[in-house]
Amino acid sequence: MEIKFGTSGWRDIIADGFTFQNVRICIQAIADHLLAAGKTGGVVIGSDTRFLSTRFMETAARVLAANGIKAFLCVRDTPTPVISFEILRRKAAGGINFTASHNPPEYQGLKFSPDWGGPALPETTSDIERRANQMLKSGPAPKDMDLAAGLQKGLIEKIDPMDPYLATLRDKVRLDEIRKAGLKILVNPLYGTARGYLDRILREAGCQVTVMNDHLDPFFGNQPPEPSESHIPDMIARMKEGKFDLGLATDGDADRFGILGPEGRFFEPNQILGMMLDHLKTTRGWAGGVARSVATTHLIDAVARHHGIEIFETPVGFKFVGDLISRDKILMGGEESAGMSIKGHVPEKDGIIACLLVAEMVAMQKKPLGTILEDLYKKVGTYVTRRLNFKLTPEQKVRAEQKIREPFKEIAGFKVGNTVKVDGTKFLLENDAWVLLRFSGTEPVVRFYAEARNPQDLEKLCAFGEKMLKG
Repeated sequence: MEIKFGTSGWRDIIADGFTFQNVRICIQAIADHLLAAGKTGGVVIGSDTRFLSTRFMETAARVLAANGIKAFLCVRDTPTPVISFEILRRKAAGGINFTASHNPPEYQGLKFSPDWGGPALPETTSDIERRANQMLKSGPAPKDMDLAAGLQKGLIEKIDPMDPYLATLRDKVRLDEIRKAGLKILVNPLYGTARGYLDRILREAGCQVTVMNDHLDPFFGNQPPEPSESHIPDMIARMKEGKFDLGLATDGDADRFGILGPEGRFFEPNQILGMMLDHLKTTRGWAGGVARSVATTHLIDAVARHHGIEIFETPVGFKFVGDLISRDKILMGGEESAGMSIKGHVPEKDGIIACLLVAEMVAMQKKPLGTILEDLYKKVGTYVTRRLNFKLTPEQKVRAEQKIREPFKEIAGFKVGNTVKVDGTKFLLENDAWVLLRFSGTEPVVRFYAEARNPQDLEKLCAFGEKMLKG
């Protein structure tokens, strides 16, 4: 058994790798990391709605308190971006969030954010990993303190960060413009932490709000709590029945978004990111660059070029985008996996503010989402994108890794320009097309991303990917 931090923290199956003892060890490693760095400002602890989340939170608070580090313990399940906001508001040393985000219900996770509020960068998680795995092998045992004793000594404090976070949303989103539009909106928190957040602020903005899947369910209605088209068929059906202007969904910990237009049309996160950048620049008049991960649409690049703004390409993982937000380099950053945030806000994915900004965009532009997208395509051109996951045998994976190292002059009839190795191998092709291959470090899986200017060219690129990887 090893504790391993991925792009969004440590995740494992409950009662298999994710046990109370392993959580204690990981929290002790975080405590040791903070104490070694002289960080003593306290730690915000929150969780999503998964099984045993409250117990895991209390376990973390006890270990931190035993190390003399104050624990700010959230009184209910809390969205990931709210924990990030609370770290910054309290000037805390960091935050610990028990969430497996959009993973299936049997998973639990632990995510650490340092004092700047974003997901920990690799140098931080590597140090925590090293300390935790050393303890797993040879000790010492993690420290512990009774919860009641921690509360009595003031080393554990229960907090409710909802109202301060909602106040910052009122400052950052044009609720007055949303109010003028009188939108009819279907909200779907997918049994997760956005319950009482997104619906509340939309009602304040005068929207006619209908909420579904808003009770606590650790099994997430027997679906992964992911607001992708394949996981929200019930919401799509409700949209078709109810004549809604918008459907707004968030994942289990409310850091990802899912957007539906009238009649239940699903808009890809890549499309939303392109529209949002144009909205913030054109309608809101914001200045600054834009960041996207290496796997995210170049529609963002086309919009950025149209407005003459700087583009930052990052490895996959919002920590790298968040770092640019915290350093005030960009007005917006996003990932194709439905994560985004904006300048002056948290350096963390925020599905709640993303949904609110989509409502603002529809209200201020006085057009349905489909028309906004069509107008954007007329301005900068059309981009179509697809992501495929291929499970390979170990032999296929070895062959594919060898093939990808060979020089390519063309791919599926497209001339190869540059090759980018920010994260995986990305081939930039003629006619604004590209393909990206990212091999998993832990399983025989490769993620294949492709983008072209029309569906026919996209099919050619995807056929190339399948033949190369599986052939």
